[in-house]
Amino acid sequence: MPRQLISSGSPFEAQVGYSRAVVQGDWCFVAGTTGADPDTKVMPDDVVAQGRNALVVIGKALEDAGFSFADVVRVTYYITDAAYWDVLGDITGPVFGDIRPAASCVVAGLIKPAMKIEIEVTAFKG
Repeated sequence: MPRQLISSGSPFEAQVGYSRAVVQGDWCFVAGTTGADPDTKVMPDDVVAQGRNALVVIGKALEDAGFSFADVVRVTYYITDAAYWDVLGDITGPVFGDIRPAASCVVAGLIKPAMKIEIEVTAFKG
């Protein structure tokens, strides 16, 4: 089965050399997604708003690929401050609460200081 590349239209995809998502067979791999507003491209100050924005972009990528959040089997959260763990459930619970994919959370620096969270998912339909 041929590889399908999903673009969000970001100029960084071509510049850096990545796709928002890649579909290979029954798998969909969504790239790490930060929290800029998908319409205005403005990065909110709040980690909850950033997380919600990231999930909107991820949801659109999954949909464009023929998948949904219900197909997510793995999620990785990258946060820049361990204190954000305390509010992570406010962001992710409404989306993943019933799906309950395997998950990891890493505290790490991101490429821009304004970025507080990055989320990546893997989905499977089989």
